[in-house]
Amino acid sequence: MAAIQRLAVRGAPLLGVVGGYGVALAAARAGGHEPTLRAEAARLADARPTAVNLGWAVRRVLAAALAAPAGGRAAAAVAEAHALAAQDAAASAAMATHGLALVPEDARVLTHCNTGRLVSAGAGTAFAVVDAAHRHGRLAHLWVDETRPLLQGGRLTAYEAAGAGMPHSVLADGAAGSLFAAGAVDLVVVGADRIAADGSVANKVGTYPLAVLAHHHGVPFVVVAPTSTLDLATAAGADIVVEQRAAAEVTAYAGVPVCPAGSAAYNPAFDVTPPQLLTALVTEVGVAQPVNHESVAALVALSIAACSR
Repeated sequence: MAAIQRLAVRGAPLLGVVGGYGVALAAARAGGHEPTLRAEAARLADARPTAVNLGWAVRRVLAAALAAPAGGRAAAAVAEAHALAAQDAAASAAMATHGLALVPEDARVLTHCNTGRLVSAGAGTAFAVVDAAHRHGRLAHLWVDETRPLLQGGRLTAYEAAGAGMPHSVLADGAAGSLFAAGAVDLVVVGADRIAADGSVANKVGTYPLAVLAHHHGVPFVVVAPTSTLDLATAAGADIVVEQRAAAEVTAYAGVPVCPAGSAAYNPAFDVTPPQLLTALVTEVGVAQPVNHESVAALVALSIAACSR
């Protein structure tokens, strides 16, 4: 749980995978004792409140463990966690295929935060689409937001882009507006941590301003996320609990204060983008376009049908 809270592991799909294996570890330590296992699973599920994949995966693996005899609960949890990781990898590949169809030739793509192999058991979410575009010769350039305050774009996405041989540039988050104004962005592709029933998207803070800019400049804004991120139990964006993180992430960098002592900080980990600003939602079972109550529910129904086959 400590690794999840300090962001040693992060990104909605990976939080789900790690949460699943965390339940398996708890099952092994608990020796099949149900009250202890349930308590540890509850702690894991609450480690970060916004990313819906974490609680979803914890509940799924816990259910598999409790369906087994006490002596076999750890093995059952491990098997279900393995299955969850394999499902995530397959979803990444499918999302890349579906999303590629939305990328124009010679695309200059802007992305935010980190959505590649470092946040998934597969190629990722939004970055998997960018990678597919690069491999198919459609990517002219990748613009990488630095993603303040923890710089996941500059530290992680740029690392993945360099490893893939993509032409890319890192920019300060506040510089994105000038890129749009210059006509230098053809497509915005981002991930998501929770998508409400109405299609509202919670993603790394800074996503909403990009959606507003894209809408103003007539640039497509595409969200890529597995159906495990769709949360029909959350009716609308206003109902999404947004995690508030420590002030020191803003007032200091690498442990060195950069603000006057005593300065307060506003540090939400996420913001929420309303569905009317989205061009499309790409999942492993298909694409929602437009994004609304009906199209989100249809994707969930497709996912349930696929799992039942």
